[in-house]
Amino acid sequence: MAALGPPLRTLRGLLRELRHAGRQADRPYREMPAYRHILASFRAHRVTSEKLCRAQQELHFQAATYLCLLRSVREHAALHEEYHGKGERSTEEVAGIVGFRLPQQPGGKG
Repeated sequence: MAALGPPLRTLRGLLRELRHAGRQADRPYREMPAYRHILASFRAHRVTSEKLCRAQQELHFQAATYLCLLRSVREHAALHEEYHGKGERSTEEVAGIVGFRLPQQPGGKG
C-alpha cells in the first residue's frame, strides 16, 4: 500500500478542492455542509495522548480516496471543456488546434 502522507496535507487538499467547487457554485466554500463535515470528522478522529484512534487511519484512507476522486473529476471536466468537439470546424482552425500551419497558396490565394 502506498504511503498516504500526513493527514493535514489530505485535509488541505480536500479544502482546496471544495474551494474549486465553491467557485463553480458561486458560494463561499466555508458555507458548504461538506466543509463543516470534513472538519468535524478530522477533529473527531485525531490522535490524542490518551487514546490511539484506529478509525483515524480509516478516515485518512477514505479522505485520500475522496480527494483523488474530486481532483480527477475537476481535471476531467477541464480537459473535456478544452477538447470537446464544438461542431464543424474549418481546416485552418483544426490545424491551429493541432499546432500546424497550412501552407500558403502561390499568388496570394490563401
